[in-house]
Amino acid sequence: MRLVNAELFKLRSTSLWWIMGIVLLPLYAASVLANWAQYANTNAGDVSDPDQAEAVRAALEPINVATSMYTSGQYFGILILLLLAAIIVTSEFFHLTATTTFLVTPRRESVILAKFGAAVLVGVLLWLLTTVLNLIFVPPIMSNLDLGSQLGEPAVWRAIGLNLLAFVLWAVLGVGLGVLIRSQLAATLLLGIVYVVGTPAVGLIFFLLTRYVADWFDKLQVLFPPNASQLMISGTDLPGNPPRWVGAVVLIGYAVITGVIGTLITKRRDIS
Repeated sequence: MRLVNAELFKLRSTSLWWIMGIVLLPLYAASVLANWAQYANTNAGDVSDPDQAEAVRAALEPINVATSMYTSGQYFGILILLLLAAIIVTSEFFHLTATTTFLVTPRRESVILAKFGAAVLVGVLLWLLTTVLNLIFVPPIMSNLDLGSQLGEPAVWRAIGLNLLAFVLWAVLGVGLGVLIRSQLAATLLLGIVYVVGTPAVGLIFFLLTRYVADWFDKLQVLFPPNASQLMISGTDLPGNPPRWVGAVVLIGYAVITGVIGTLITKRRDIS
């Protein structure tokens, strides 16, 4: 725990953490309003394609609307977490403290595990913040949509719990990617761009592959981590999508792979 506290102190000593915390609040508000507008203005009757209309009707079921609304803020919350988790590693090289850190704690695996622990705690705090805000603001929105709060449904609380798992896994993923990239500027820019631009880009690529090559390409979108974390928190299995557990397996796989690789690289890499 001493090493974890040390890692959290290093993060607090930088200005980026509170800047990102301030940025998160308007992004969270925008995501809630966007979700509200989407569900208020979407009608399955306006969709001509039968398969798409079925998917829209399933998405508009009260339980699916509720799970989406009560996990609002996941997309931008995870973006902030991903960058902060990477900074926990890359700041050592940016501020030239890596050598000192590993001299004070020669067992490098202990250091990297402490970084994973610190990132996970940050992830839990971000999840808690967005969840508390959702529990305050979403019930009135659900009433406006004439759907009721849905807080008595187990699926809603399961989605909230799985949302916590998503934040924890992304924290591990961020530290692992930070070990691979090392440069704080490169990590911040690269991970931010890939996460934000990659999501619609991957959607477009798989749309074209599905339309012009084979239908089964559509189900492979879950291999992109942001899509996997969105899938795992859905209230029910939606038509045309893989089962929810597939999203959890994909995200766990990425976290385990990057965590193991990050630990091994840190143990073997020369630090100067």
